[in-house]
Amino acid sequence: MSQSPIVLTGDRPTGPLHLGHYVGSLRQRVTLQEQYRQFVMIADAQALTDNMGDLSKVRRNVIEVALDYLAVGLDPAKSTLFIQSQLTELAELSFYLLNLVTVARLERNPTVKEEIRLRGMERDIPAGFLTYPVSQTADITAFKAALVPVGADQAPMIEQCNELVRRFNNCVGKEILVEAQALIPDHGRLVGADGGAKMSKSLGNALALSADSAAIAAFVRSMYTDPNHLRVSDPGQVEGNVVFTYLDVFDPDKAAVEELKDHYRRGGLGDTVLKRRLTEHLEALITPIRERRAQFAQDPAEVMNILRQGTERAREAAAATMSEVKAALGLSYWN
Repeated sequence: MSQSPIVLTGDRPTGPLHLGHYVGSLRQRVTLQEQYRQFVMIADAQALTDNMGDLSKVRRNVIEVALDYLAVGLDPAKSTLFIQSQLTELAELSFYLLNLVTVARLERNPTVKEEIRLRGMERDIPAGFLTYPVSQTADITAFKAALVPVGADQAPMIEQCNELVRRFNNCVGKEILVEAQALIPDHGRLVGADGGAKMSKSLGNALALSADSAAIAAFVRSMYTDPNHLRVSDPGQVEGNVVFTYLDVFDPDKAAVEELKDHYRRGGLGDTVLKRRLTEHLEALITPIRERRAQFAQDPAEVMNILRQGTERAREAAAATMSEVKAALGLSYWN
Protein backbone atom coordinates (compact mmCIF):
# COMPACT_ATOMS: atom_id res chain seq x y z
CA MET A 1 0.00 0.00 0.00
CA SER A 2 1.23 3.46 -0.86
CA GLN A 3 2.09 5.59 2.17
CA SER A 4 1.66 8.89 0.36
CA PRO A 5 -0.35 11.01 0.03
CA ILE A 6 -2.19 10.84 3.33
CA VAL A 7 -6.00 10.92 3.57
CA LEU A 8 -7.89 12.47 6.51
CA THR A 9 -11.64 12.07 6.88
CA GLY A 10 -14.21 11.60 9.63
CA ASP A 11 -17.66 12.21 11.09
CA ARG A 12 -19.32 13.82 14.08
CA PRO A 13 -20.76 11.22 16.51
CA THR A 14 -24.23 12.70 16.83
CA GLY A 15 -26.12 9.61 15.67
CA PRO A 16 -25.73 6.47 13.55
CA LEU A 17 -24.45 7.10 10.04
CA HIS A 18 -26.87 7.09 7.12
CA LEU A 19 -27.12 6.64 3.36
CA GLY A 20 -25.98 10.20 2.78
CA HIS A 21 -22.72 9.46 4.58
CA TYR A 22 -22.32 6.28 2.55
CA VAL A 23 -22.74 8.03 -0.81
CA GLY A 24 -20.84 11.13 0.23
CA SER A 25 -17.79 9.52 1.77
CA LEU A 26 -17.94 6.03 3.30
CA ARG A 27 -17.81 3.95 0.15
CA GLN A 28 -15.00 6.16 -1.15
CA ARG A 29 -13.03 5.60 2.05
CA VAL A 30 -13.25 1.84 1.62
CA THR A 31 -11.59 2.24 -1.77
CA LEU A 32 -9.04 4.79 -0.59
CA GLN A 33 -7.76 2.57 2.22
CA GLU A 34 -6.45 0.16 -0.41
CA GLN A 35 -4.27 2.86 -1.97
CA TYR A 36 -3.32 5.41 0.69
CA ARG A 37 -2.49 5.86 4.34
CA GLN A 38 -5.88 6.87 5.73
CA PHE A 39 -6.83 8.44 9.08
CA VAL A 40 -10.54 8.30 9.95
CA MET A 41 -11.56 10.56 12.84
CA ILE A 42 -14.58 10.35 15.10
CA ALA A 43 -14.96 14.08 15.73
CA ASP A 44 -16.44 14.02 19.23
CA ALA A 45 -14.79 17.29 20.31
CA GLN A 46 -16.17 19.10 17.29
CA ALA A 47 -19.62 17.62 17.96
CA LEU A 48 -19.67 19.43 21.30
CA THR A 49 -19.72 22.81 19.56
CA ASP A 50 -23.50 22.51 19.23
CA ASN A 51 -24.25 19.64 21.63
CA MET A 52 -23.05 20.87 25.01
CA GLY A 53 -26.63 20.51 26.23
CA ASP A 54 -26.61 16.77 25.52
CA LEU A 55 -23.18 15.41 26.36
CA SER A 56 -24.39 11.82 26.64
CA LYS A 57 -25.50 11.87 22.99
CA VAL A 58 -21.96 12.48 21.81
CA ARG A 59 -20.39 9.87 24.07
CA ARG A 60 -22.83 7.07 23.29
CA ASN A 61 -22.60 7.69 19.54
CA VAL A 62 -18.82 7.27 19.41
CA ILE A 63 -19.20 3.50 19.39
CA GLU A 64 -22.24 3.74 17.08
CA VAL A 65 -20.17 5.52 14.45
CA ALA A 66 -17.31 3.06 14.96
CA LEU A 67 -19.73 0.18 14.37
CA ASP A 68 -20.87 1.79 11.13
CA TYR A 69 -17.26 2.22 10.02
CA LEU A 70 -16.47 -1.43 10.57
CA ALA A 71 -19.76 -2.58 9.05
CA VAL A 72 -19.22 -0.77 5.73
CA GLY A 73 -15.75 -2.27 5.37
CA LEU A 74 -13.22 0.09 6.93
CA ASP A 75 -10.39 -2.16 8.04
CA PRO A 76 -8.42 -1.14 11.18
CA ALA A 77 -5.36 -2.75 9.62
CA LYS A 78 -5.61 -0.37 6.65
CA SER A 79 -7.35 2.72 8.08
CA THR A 80 -6.42 4.33 11.39
CA LEU A 81 -9.70 4.88 13.29
CA PHE A 82 -9.31 7.36 16.15
CA ILE A 83 -11.16 9.64 18.57
CA GLN A 84 -10.52 13.36 18.12
CA SER A 85 -10.83 14.43 21.77
CA GLN A 86 -8.05 12.09 22.86
CA LEU A 87 -5.44 13.99 20.85
CA THR A 88 -4.61 17.21 22.67
CA GLU A 89 -2.25 18.07 19.81
CA LEU A 90 -5.27 18.94 17.66
CA ALA A 91 -6.60 21.48 20.17
CA GLU A 92 -3.13 22.99 20.56
CA LEU A 93 -2.67 23.40 16.81
CA SER A 94 -6.15 24.98 16.56
CA PHE A 95 -5.10 27.53 19.20
CA TYR A 96 -2.09 28.64 17.15
CA LEU A 97 -4.02 28.76 13.86
CA LEU A 98 -6.76 30.95 15.37
CA ASN A 99 -4.25 33.79 15.37
CA LEU A 100 -4.10 33.66 11.56
CA VAL A 101 -7.78 34.22 10.74
CA THR A 102 -10.29 36.99 11.44
CA VAL A 103 -13.84 36.66 12.75
CA ALA A 104 -15.07 38.39 9.58
CA ARG A 105 -13.41 35.74 7.41
CA LEU A 106 -14.96 32.93 9.43
CA GLU A 107 -18.39 34.52 9.14
CA ARG A 108 -18.04 34.69 5.34
CA ASN A 109 -17.39 30.95 5.02
CA PRO A 110 -20.35 29.68 2.91
CA THR A 111 -20.47 26.29 4.65
CA VAL A 112 -20.57 27.85 8.11
CA LYS A 113 -23.20 30.39 7.01
CA GLU A 114 -25.44 27.61 5.68
CA GLU A 115 -25.10 25.49 8.83
CA ILE A 116 -25.94 28.53 10.97
CA ARG A 117 -29.02 29.15 8.82
CA LEU A 118 -30.18 25.52 9.01
CA ARG A 119 -29.87 25.52 12.81
CA GLY A 120 -31.55 28.91 13.20
CA MET A 121 -28.66 30.26 15.28
CA GLU A 122 -28.65 33.77 13.77
CA ARG A 123 -26.20 35.70 16.03
CA ASP A 124 -26.44 33.23 18.91
CA ILE A 125 -23.48 31.24 17.63
CA PRO A 126 -21.19 29.24 19.93
CA ALA A 127 -17.62 30.44 19.34
CA GLY A 128 -16.50 26.85 18.88
CA PHE A 129 -19.02 26.41 16.07
CA LEU A 130 -17.91 29.59 14.30
CA THR A 131 -14.27 28.53 14.46
CA TYR A 132 -14.96 25.04 13.11
CA PRO A 133 -12.96 25.74 9.91
CA VAL A 134 -9.88 26.36 12.07
CA SER A 135 -10.43 23.18 14.05
CA GLN A 136 -10.87 21.27 10.81
CA THR A 137 -7.66 22.76 9.48
CA ALA A 138 -5.84 21.53 12.57
CA ASP A 139 -7.30 18.05 12.10
CA ILE A 140 -6.16 17.93 8.49
CA THR A 141 -2.73 19.50 8.85
CA ALA A 142 -1.75 17.61 12.01
CA PHE A 143 -1.56 14.50 9.84
CA LYS A 144 -0.19 16.37 6.81
CA ALA A 145 -3.16 15.07 4.86
CA ALA A 146 -3.10 15.96 1.18
CA LEU A 147 -6.46 14.39 0.34
CA VAL A 148 -9.76 15.03 2.15
CA PRO A 149 -12.99 13.34 0.97
CA VAL A 150 -15.84 15.86 1.35
CA GLY A 151 -19.13 16.80 -0.24
CA ALA A 152 -19.22 19.72 -2.67
CA ASP A 153 -20.76 21.91 0.04
CA GLN A 154 -17.62 21.40 2.14
CA ALA A 155 -15.22 22.64 -0.54
CA PRO A 156 -15.10 26.17 1.02
CA MET A 157 -13.78 24.57 4.21
CA ILE A 158 -10.84 23.08 2.33
CA GLU A 159 -10.20 26.42 0.62
CA GLN A 160 -10.04 28.12 4.00
CA CYS A 161 -7.82 25.35 5.32
CA ASN A 162 -5.35 26.01 2.53
CA GLU A 163 -5.45 29.75 3.21
CA LEU A 164 -4.40 29.04 6.79
CA VAL A 165 -1.69 26.64 5.66
CA ARG A 166 -0.20 29.31 3.41
CA ARG A 167 -0.41 31.95 6.13
CA PHE A 168 1.25 29.69 8.67
CA ASN A 169 4.05 28.66 6.31
CA ASN A 170 4.63 32.30 5.31
CA CYS A 171 4.67 33.31 8.97
CA VAL A 172 7.37 30.82 9.95
CA GLY A 173 9.27 31.08 6.67
CA LYS A 174 9.26 27.40 5.81
CA GLU A 175 6.95 24.70 4.46
CA ILE A 176 5.70 22.91 7.57
CA LEU A 177 2.01 22.33 6.92
CA VAL A 178 0.63 20.74 3.74
CA GLU A 179 -2.18 22.04 1.54
CA ALA A 180 -5.09 19.64 1.01
CA GLN A 181 -7.13 18.67 -2.03
CA ALA A 182 -10.88 18.07 -1.69
CA LEU A 183 -12.00 14.69 -3.04
CA ILE A 184 -15.61 15.31 -4.09
CA PRO A 185 -17.70 12.23 -4.99
CA ASP A 186 -19.34 11.85 -8.41
CA HIS A 187 -22.81 12.09 -6.88
CA GLY A 188 -23.77 15.20 -4.95
CA ARG A 189 -25.21 15.26 -1.46
CA LEU A 190 -28.09 12.83 -1.15
CA VAL A 191 -31.44 14.52 -0.53
CA GLY A 192 -33.91 13.32 2.09
CA ALA A 193 -37.13 11.50 1.21
CA ASP A 194 -39.03 14.78 0.83
CA GLY A 195 -36.49 16.12 -1.66
CA GLY A 196 -36.41 19.47 0.11
CA ALA A 197 -33.00 19.26 1.76
CA LYS A 198 -29.90 17.10 1.99
CA MET A 199 -30.16 13.93 4.04
CA SER A 200 -29.24 14.87 7.58
CA LYS A 201 -29.52 13.42 11.08
CA SER A 202 -30.35 16.85 12.45
CA LEU A 203 -33.19 17.33 9.96
CA GLY A 204 -34.69 13.92 10.70
CA ASN A 205 -34.90 12.89 7.05
CA ALA A 206 -32.18 10.23 6.99
CA LEU A 207 -32.14 6.45 6.50
CA ALA A 208 -29.62 4.85 8.86
CA LEU A 209 -27.18 2.26 7.53
CA SER A 210 -28.46 0.01 10.34
CA ALA A 211 -32.10 0.32 9.18
CA ASP A 212 -34.20 -2.86 9.12
CA SER A 213 -36.39 -3.93 6.22
CA ALA A 214 -39.48 -2.22 7.60
CA ALA A 215 -37.63 1.09 7.99
CA ILE A 216 -36.24 0.85 4.46
CA ALA A 217 -39.69 0.17 2.99
CA ALA A 218 -41.27 3.01 5.00
CA PHE A 219 -38.55 5.42 3.90
CA VAL A 220 -39.08 4.64 0.22
CA ARG A 221 -42.88 4.79 0.53
CA SER A 222 -42.58 8.31 1.93
CA MET A 223 -40.52 9.56 -1.00
CA TYR A 224 -41.64 12.60 -2.95
CA THR A 225 -42.39 11.79 -6.59
CA ASP A 226 -44.51 13.90 -8.96
CA PRO A 227 -47.65 15.32 -7.29
CA ASN A 228 -49.33 15.63 -10.69
CA HIS A 229 -48.79 11.96 -11.52
CA LEU A 230 -52.19 10.96 -10.14
CA ARG A 231 -52.88 7.94 -12.35
CA VAL A 232 -50.55 5.33 -13.81
CA SER A 233 -51.49 6.50 -17.30
CA ASP A 234 -50.53 10.11 -16.57
CA PRO A 235 -47.19 11.39 -17.93
CA GLY A 236 -44.81 12.01 -15.02
CA GLN A 237 -41.94 14.36 -14.34
CA VAL A 238 -38.55 12.83 -13.65
CA GLU A 239 -36.75 16.01 -12.59
CA GLY A 240 -37.14 16.54 -8.84
CA ASN A 241 -38.57 13.05 -8.42
CA VAL A 242 -36.67 11.64 -5.44
CA VAL A 243 -37.19 8.01 -6.45
CA PHE A 244 -35.34 8.60 -9.71
CA THR A 245 -32.66 10.57 -7.85
CA TYR A 246 -32.01 7.48 -5.74
CA LEU A 247 -32.21 5.07 -8.65
CA ASP A 248 -29.52 7.11 -10.39
CA VAL A 249 -27.29 6.52 -7.37
CA PHE A 250 -28.12 2.99 -6.28
CA ASP A 251 -29.36 1.11 -9.37
CA PRO A 252 -26.36 -0.39 -11.19
CA ASP A 253 -28.34 -0.89 -14.44
CA LYS A 254 -28.09 2.65 -15.80
CA ALA A 255 -29.61 1.75 -19.16
CA ALA A 256 -32.68 0.29 -17.46
CA VAL A 257 -33.06 3.44 -15.35
CA GLU A 258 -33.02 5.60 -18.47
CA GLU A 259 -35.71 3.39 -20.02
CA LEU A 260 -37.81 3.78 -16.86
CA LYS A 261 -37.44 7.55 -17.07
CA ASP A 262 -38.66 7.57 -20.68
CA HIS A 263 -41.59 5.31 -19.76
CA TYR A 264 -42.51 7.52 -16.81
CA ARG A 265 -42.42 10.67 -18.92
CA ARG A 266 -44.81 9.29 -21.53
CA GLY A 267 -47.11 7.69 -18.95
CA GLY A 268 -48.07 4.11 -18.10
CA LEU A 269 -45.58 3.58 -15.26
CA GLY A 270 -46.72 3.79 -11.66
CA ASP A 271 -44.78 5.07 -8.66
CA THR A 272 -45.33 1.76 -6.86
CA VAL A 273 -43.28 -0.12 -9.46
CA LEU A 274 -40.42 2.35 -9.14
CA LYS A 275 -40.48 2.31 -5.36
CA ARG A 276 -40.48 -1.48 -5.28
CA ARG A 277 -37.39 -1.52 -7.50
CA LEU A 278 -35.62 1.04 -5.32
CA THR A 279 -36.53 -0.81 -2.13
CA GLU A 280 -34.92 -3.97 -3.50
CA HIS A 281 -31.69 -2.14 -4.31
CA LEU A 282 -31.53 -0.46 -0.89
CA GLU A 283 -32.21 -3.81 0.79
CA ALA A 284 -29.35 -5.39 -1.16
CA LEU A 285 -27.01 -2.62 -0.04
CA ILE A 286 -28.04 -2.22 3.61
CA THR A 287 -28.78 -5.82 4.68
CA PRO A 288 -25.14 -7.05 4.67
CA ILE A 289 -24.02 -3.81 6.36
CA ARG A 290 -26.67 -4.26 9.06
CA GLU A 291 -25.68 -7.89 9.59
CA ARG A 292 -21.96 -7.12 9.89
CA ARG A 293 -22.78 -4.29 12.29
CA ALA A 294 -24.74 -6.65 14.52
CA GLN A 295 -21.76 -9.01 14.64
CA PHE A 296 -19.34 -6.27 15.71
CA ALA A 297 -21.86 -4.98 18.26
CA GLN A 298 -21.65 -8.27 20.12
CA ASP A 299 -18.17 -7.29 21.38
CA PRO A 300 -18.19 -3.54 22.21
CA ALA A 301 -15.01 -3.90 24.27
CA GLU A 302 -13.12 -5.03 21.17
CA VAL A 303 -14.55 -2.11 19.17
CA MET A 304 -13.27 0.31 21.81
CA ASN A 305 -9.91 -1.45 21.78
CA ILE A 306 -9.71 -0.88 18.02
CA LEU A 307 -10.35 2.82 18.64
CA ARG A 308 -7.78 2.95 21.44
CA GLN A 309 -5.07 1.40 19.27
CA GLY A 310 -5.94 3.66 16.35
CA THR A 311 -5.86 6.72 18.59
CA GLU A 312 -2.36 5.83 19.77
CA ARG A 313 -1.15 5.57 16.18
CA ALA A 314 -2.84 8.86 15.31
CA ARG A 315 -1.24 10.55 18.33
CA GLU A 316 2.23 9.57 17.12
CA ALA A 317 1.61 11.22 13.75
CA ALA A 318 0.05 14.38 15.22
CA ALA A 319 2.80 14.71 17.85
CA ALA A 320 5.48 14.60 15.15
CA THR A 321 3.80 17.46 13.29
CA MET A 322 3.37 19.46 16.50
CA SER A 323 7.07 19.16 17.26
CA GLU A 324 7.79 20.78 13.89
CA VAL A 325 5.11 23.43 14.42
CA LYS A 326 6.37 24.46 17.86
CA ALA A 327 9.95 24.55 16.69
CA ALA A 328 8.96 26.74 13.74
CA LEU A 329 7.08 29.09 16.11
CA GLY A 330 10.07 29.30 18.42
CA LEU A 331 8.23 27.51 21.23
CA SER A 332 10.63 24.57 21.70
CA TYR A 333 12.60 25.91 24.65
CA TRP A 334 14.36 22.76 25.80
CA ASN A 335 15.25 21.16 22.47
